[in-house]
Amino acid sequence: MRLVLTGRHLDITPAIRRLVDGKLARLERMLNDSALSAQVVLAKEKNGYRADVTVHARGEKFLHGIGKADAIQACLAGAFEKIAQQAQKVKGKWQERKRRGPAKGGPLDDGSATLPPDDRAAPSPPRVRARMPQILRASRQRLIAMSVADAARQVDGGDRVVVFRDLETAMVSVLYRAASGELTLVETET
Repeated sequence: MRLVLTGRHLDITPAIRRLVDGKLARLERMLNDSALSAQVVLAKEKNGYRADVTVHARGEKFLHGIGKADAIQACLAGAFEKIAQQAQKVKGKWQERKRRGPAKGGPLDDGSATLPPDDRAAPSPPRVRARMPQILRASRQRLIAMSVADAARQVDGGDRVVVFRDLETAMVSVLYRAASGELTLVETET
């Protein structure tokens, strides 16, 4: 991260630089290394110190905090505390966006780009999820080699579905009675 540290009526000592670097490292961890740059201005005023801290994060987010106190450490702590609160809010928005998925109206969705601005803000109706049909396991059948005529007799004898190996083609076939009452033969391919 790029840091610009400025002192007004104040010399920037290595101790102050270490203090600012430590506070920025904590903030950078909080933002998952998405902080791009920081500008810290320390000023000595008539009745204490003032710290103006601006952090630029990804997505053109600017976090700004001002701290005033009698000691440099206290004014820096106040400014970085305000920025930490803003960072938590921004981080929450980033995570919420990830949970929701891609935003509508992007380059792949052309429908919302033509809507007037008031209609874009309207919530979309909830999506209806397609339900998986319930699958019931009827029975196991042994694969027996037989002719189509033998399979038809077996369906007429009470079985609803017959799975068999056709003697003529040596392929697995299925014979069942359709709702219309006709026998339907399903032949497989290799």
